[in-house]
Amino acid sequence: MSMIAISPILDKQGNQPIYFQLYKYIRSQIEAGLLVEGVQLPAIRQLALHLGVSKNTIESAYQQLLSEGYIDSKQRGGYRVLPLEELVWPITEPDGTDNYMPATVTPKAPLSNVRYDFQYGDMDIERFPHEAWKSCLVDAVSRRSSDVLGYGHFQGDVELREEIARYVFESRGVHCKPEQIVVCAGTQHSVSMLCQILSLRERRIGMEEPGYSGVKTVLRNHGCSISPIKLEHDGIHVEGLYTEEVQVAYVTPSHQFPVGMVLPIHKRTRLLQWAIDCDGLLLEDDYDSEFRYYGQPVPALKALDTAEKVIYMGTLSKSFLPAARLSYLVLPSRLMASVQSKLASYSQPVSPIIQKAVTLFMKRGHFARHIRKMKRIYHGKHKAVTVAIQRWMGEFVEVIGDRSGLHLLLDVKGRDSAELLQLAERVDCRVYSPVHHWNNADDCPPGYIMIGFGGMEEAQLEDGIRRLSEAWFGCKS
Repeated sequence: MSMIAISPILDKQGNQPIYFQLYKYIRSQIEAGLLVEGVQLPAIRQLALHLGVSKNTIESAYQQLLSEGYIDSKQRGGYRVLPLEELVWPITEPDGTDNYMPATVTPKAPLSNVRYDFQYGDMDIERFPHEAWKSCLVDAVSRRSSDVLGYGHFQGDVELREEIARYVFESRGVHCKPEQIVVCAGTQHSVSMLCQILSLRERRIGMEEPGYSGVKTVLRNHGCSISPIKLEHDGIHVEGLYTEEVQVAYVTPSHQFPVGMVLPIHKRTRLLQWAIDCDGLLLEDDYDSEFRYYGQPVPALKALDTAEKVIYMGTLSKSFLPAARLSYLVLPSRLMASVQSKLASYSQPVSPIIQKAVTLFMKRGHFARHIRKMKRIYHGKHKAVTVAIQRWMGEFVEVIGDRSGLHLLLDVKGRDSAELLQLAERVDCRVYSPVHHWNNADDCPPGYIMIGFGGMEEAQLEDGIRRLSEAWFGCKS
């Protein structure tokens, strides 16, 4: 096999010897399966030049790996990775104040294809205005200015931030200036950036329980400790934030994920009061607020924030195009001086070409038309799936969180989700357990099933729900 490049981050001023840092890095790559059996490590001289360290440093790291059986050495053959026996670890609860227990059911689907996939997050790509988007991309690429062909502004394209500021005001009631907006590459990247620029490492973060597992993963990877705050029938238990003595809280008030309730105005006010009382900060994830099916739109929490205690997190993945990898933060003005000084050392993660194309897409009115169209389409799909559930499943299930968004939960009474998932596969359907959004898998009600409907046609939704009913309850037309 060919040689590979090794590029660890070495702390040359740290307490650990450099050879030991390198040894630990290579060992972790082997144990993680990233350096597989037979891979040849770089020659000592080559790696020493690459990393800017002495040959003795490289040799010492290799000798430690050699002595522990991770690699072997042949005369004039260099160093190669040896096969690694797979370890079976006992199931124990990891250390930490949040008592995190990873769920045994993963959110990823099996590799086999099915005809009816109720995957949350799937979009109706067929309704996307491909030609209009293609035209904007071509026009963006055709520009030869440095703001398109260079690295771009560290906060994002200025014109795009102007369009976003206009959009969040018109759609969510959020007043902000373009200078308060930072363009990011998806929700998880937004959270990662906040962890860095707000120095959240080793701090306790209050988070709805259950809550979005993707954000939990990012927070834990940045060394944060999560304090689960229970949900009540109408959303987060605000008093729990006082009890847990946290100063930062991540919330999804416009459509709680995954349970789906909309936080009422009195609780939004209480959340803001908590932030004022405790000098706290609220991270508001408004991930699919465009799609509300009953009543008037509820203003964003940020729209009520006169004390500058809310950081607003938006994304274009649900309303526009996941492949654009474009999200944004609206930061309080009082934080901008500190944030800008930190961000100035970062490169903008979203391609300036994509940013310019999105700017043109918004300026030309395509975005607003697309949102209006998709609201109608998703409303129709929402009605189709809820009517089908009522028709085919009736008293066997309870529908949870069906007032907005692109998914809902079913509580299949007296059943276990693992069995329900298997039965669904037998009738060419795939549904999902939301268990991974709970800190402790045992706390997830056993009959909970997540149903996403954005990526399927209305007729498919009807037929898919009918098939599920036959598989689960023996109900036939």
